[in-house]
Amino acid sequence: MRKSSNLTRLKAYLLRHKRNLILAVFFSAGTNLLALLIPYVLRYTIDDLKTLMNKETLLLYALLIVSISIMAGFFRFLMTRRLMGVAFQIEYELRNDLFSHLQKLSLSYFHKTKTGDIMARATNDLKAVRMLVGPGIRNLLNTIIMGSAAIILMLIIDYKLTLYSLIPLPVLTIAVTIFSSRIFYRFQKVQEQFSSISVGVQENLTGIRVVKAYVQEGNEKRKFKQLNQDYMDKNISLVKIWGLFFPFIMLIAGIGMVIVLWLGGRLVMVGKISLGQFVQFNGYLMMLTWPMMALGWAINLVQRGSASMGRLIEILDQAPEIKDSEYLEDIRTLEGEIEFKNVSFAYDKKVILKNIDLKIPKGITIGIIGPTGSGKSTLVNLIPRLLEVREGSLTIDGMEIKSIPLKILRKNIGYVPQETFLFSESLKENIIYGLEDFDEAKLRRAVSISALSDEIERFSQRYETPVGERGVTLSGGQKQRTALSRAIIREPKILILDDAFSSVDVHTEEKILKQLRKFRKRRTCILVSHRTSTIEDADWIVVLKDGRIVEQGTHEELVARSGIYTDIWLQQQLREELEKIA
Repeated sequence: MRKSSNLTRLKAYLLRHKRNLILAVFFSAGTNLLALLIPYVLRYTIDDLKTLMNKETLLLYALLIVSISIMAGFFRFLMTRRLMGVAFQIEYELRNDLFSHLQKLSLSYFHKTKTGDIMARATNDLKAVRMLVGPGIRNLLNTIIMGSAAIILMLIIDYKLTLYSLIPLPVLTIAVTIFSSRIFYRFQKVQEQFSSISVGVQENLTGIRVVKAYVQEGNEKRKFKQLNQDYMDKNISLVKIWGLFFPFIMLIAGIGMVIVLWLGGRLVMVGKISLGQFVQFNGYLMMLTWPMMALGWAINLVQRGSASMGRLIEILDQAPEIKDSEYLEDIRTLEGEIEFKNVSFAYDKKVILKNIDLKIPKGITIGIIGPTGSGKSTLVNLIPRLLEVREGSLTIDGMEIKSIPLKILRKNIGYVPQETFLFSESLKENIIYGLEDFDEAKLRRAVSISALSDEIERFSQRYETPVGERGVTLSGGQKQRTALSRAIIREPKILILDDAFSSVDVHTEEKILKQLRKFRKRRTCILVSHRTSTIEDADWIVVLKDGRIVEQGTHEELVARSGIYTDIWLQQQLREELEKIA
C-alpha cells in the first residue's frame, strides 16, 4: 500500500482534532520563536561588554534570558500536552474502529486470518501510529518553524554567509528521499515478522496441552527461537539504515558549521559583522542543527507510522461479507419455519453442499446426521447467517433470509456450535452472555434442562465459579452443557444444537434430551449429531452424504430402509453392546 494513501486516511482522524492541532501549531511557534530570542539577546550582551557594562546591566541580560527560557518551556509544555493528547485520542479512536470493524467481519475472514496477526496490528501497529501523531508531528513542527525562522534571521545578519552555510542542504534532501523509502520498507518487514511471532506464541499457548502431551517443548522452543532470530535480523536491518541516517545528518550539520566558522570568522576580522552578530549567527546555526537531527527522527517515525497505518487499513478495508441488505422486513420476532430451496455452498471453490431442498415446519424437531465432512455444520451455519447463501434460496417464515435484520434473526436463534467456547468469566456470566436482563428462575431452569444444576451446587462458588480461559477448569461435558444453558436461557424460536452432546456421556445425554422435549414444544429445534440416539426422537431426520440429502424420514422409516442411516444405527447398536460386555 502506498505511503501517501496511508497518510491520507490518517488525515481524516487528525481533522477531528483540528482545534487542538491548531493550538499545538501556535504553541510550537511560541516556544521556537521565544528560543530564537536568546541568540539575539546574547548578541547585544557580547557587544555591550566592549563598552564595559556594569554588573546590573549584565544581571538584567541574564534575567531576560532566564525569563525567555521559562516562557519557551511553558509553551513547549502546552504544545506537548496538546499533541500527545491528540496522539492518544487517535490511538483510542483507531482501536475502537478496528475492534468495531472486526465484529462486523464474517467467519470466513477469521478462518483465513491468524489471531496473532490481528493482535499484533491492534497493539504494535497502533503504537507506531500514535508515535507518528505525537513525537512525529511535534518534531516536524519544530523543524519547520525553527528552521525557517532561523534561516530568515541568519539572512538578515549576512545573506552570503547564510547561503554558504546552506550549501549541504540539497545533499540532505536527496539523502532524506533515499533513506525514508528504505525505512518504510524495512519497518513494514519488521511489523510483519512481529505478527509471525504473535501468531506463534498465541498458537503455542492455546495448544499447550497438545505440546506437552506430545513432548514437543524442545521443538516449539526451536521454532520460536527461529522466529525471534528473524525478528532480530529484520530489526538490525532497520537499525543499520537508521544508524547511517542519523550520523549523515550530523555530518551535513558539521560541514555547515565549519563553513560558518571559517567564513564568518573572517567577516568579524575585517569588521563586516560584529562579534555579537557572529555569536548570534552561530546560535541560530546551532538551533538549525537540532531540527536537522529531529528531522531524521521525525522521518523515521513518519515512515514507521505510515507502514503501520497501512497494515491497519488492510483490516479496515475488509468489506463484511454478511451484513443487512438495503431492504429489510419490519419484524420483531420469528415463528421458525425454515426452507432451503436448491441451496449450494462452497469454501474456496470446494463444494460442501449441493442442491439442498429441505422444508422445516415451525415447531418441529429435525435431526441431521451423516459422515464427517458431509456438510452438517455448514448447513446449520447458514441459518443464523454465520455463512452466506450464494446459490439457491433460504427463507424463514417465507421471508428471504437476507431481508431479515441480522440482529432480529440472531436474537431469535439459540445456537450451540460444535466447538464450545467459554469466556474467562464466571459460570453465570457465561450463561447469561448477551442478555440485557434475566431472572434467577430462568437461569436455574436453563441449567436444570442442561443437567448442570447438581454439579454447580457442588462447586464452592456455585454460579460465581470462574471457568478460566476458554473454560479450562471445566470438563468437556460441563463446557458443552454451559453452552447449552446459554442458548436455552434466551428462549429462542429456533434452537440449533450442532453436535452439542459429543463430550457428554450417554446417561447424561438421555437426561438432557428428556428435559428438552418439554422446552422444544412450539420451537423449531435442529439437532446435528453423529449419534442416532440423539436424534431418534426427532419428528424428522435428514441424512447427509457428500453435501447432498441422501435419505430423510422418521427414525423407524429410515431403519426399515436398510440404507446409510441403518448402517450408522447398527454400528452404534453393536458398539453399545460391546461396551456393556466390557
